[in-house]
Amino acid sequence: MRSTTEATTEFERKDRCADLDHRPRVLLGKMGLDGHDRGVKVIARALRDSGVHVIYSGLWQTPASLAISARDEDVDVVAASMMSNSHLSLGPRLVEALGRVGRPDMPVHMGGILPQNDIPKLLEAGIARCFTTGIGLLEIVDAVRETVHEQPMVMPNATPASQLARDITLIHEGKPIRPDAIRRRPNRVIGITGSPGAGKSTLVAQLVGEHARRAKQDPALGRCAVIAFDPMSPITGGALLGDRLRVDFNNLGEQVFYRSLAIRGEDYHALDDILQLIGGVAEGPDAFDTVFVETVGAGQNETMIRDHVDTTAVVLTPGMGDAVQMDKAGILEIADLFVCNKADHPGEHELVRDLRDIAGKRKIIETVATHAKGVPELLDVLGTVDP
Repeated sequence: MRSTTEATTEFERKDRCADLDHRPRVLLGKMGLDGHDRGVKVIARALRDSGVHVIYSGLWQTPASLAISARDEDVDVVAASMMSNSHLSLGPRLVEALGRVGRPDMPVHMGGILPQNDIPKLLEAGIARCFTTGIGLLEIVDAVRETVHEQPMVMPNATPASQLARDITLIHEGKPIRPDAIRRRPNRVIGITGSPGAGKSTLVAQLVGEHARRAKQDPALGRCAVIAFDPMSPITGGALLGDRLRVDFNNLGEQVFYRSLAIRGEDYHALDDILQLIGGVAEGPDAFDTVFVETVGAGQNETMIRDHVDTTAVVLTPGMGDAVQMDKAGILEIADLFVCNKADHPGEHELVRDLRDIAGKRKIIETVATHAKGVPELLDVLGTVDP
């Protein structure tokens, strides 16, 4: 295998997916107990730099959690990495799990330390491709591209979630969807925005976890969904969509619908339609009554999310700048409430003090998302802020 730098340089010179009207989507996941992901991250960067949209689901995934992620993300292929000598058990279980969630058609590629004698058994169990150590990055990229096929408007063996995922794919790509799709805006749409590194993804993960816990006790709350935007490369069109790895899908399972999308700038052209489709999935306890929309890491003048959501929470962290920054026009003006995340860091008191000078009647909530501190209080406030 060539060095990562050499491979990445070649990918950056040319968009290897420029001839496709559908940007390839691949879900990368690590099943089993292996806690190392350096190799997967190398592959993720190579795929991104080749123009692929890469969804990384993180470590310690179960077959069930990986299948749910693959379905909701409507990927073209699942790429599962195995290093813990459990491939003959977990590989077939992943194939079976995809069938249970309504995507038996989705191919599975498996890579890692795979003994040659076991590869025929994996293929017989339904694994589409096997990649052993030492395989070239270009071969992996080409294998992902080869999985792209015509996307039917109506999914075979469709479940409500798998059909919703396909509807989102088509409408985000500007293609027609089935005319009988039910549309209903969810009761509450919450925008979470803020600068890169503010902890938005971790905060959203904690919010949906808290919402799921409350919904177990009170089914009338319904389920929640997340639309998470990440930037698309202006050079290759590729993207690394890694926000969902903050969510514990091993425990949440079907309680949360999570979809990652890549955009350039603030291109929310399909967001209103996507929200309507999510709200139209079902009624009662199965309805998605609350949707969180996480923006790309935002700058001062990125304010368009306000036009699509009911409530906008702006996430800030200590050390963002002096008090003069608070008086500038832009993102701070669109906030219905402020979230001071990483409240255990130095400078928090100064941040809250400066915010109070401009907040007026808008609430300020302090959180430490990595420890879930302040998250229940934040969810309470988000449920009471008037749009």
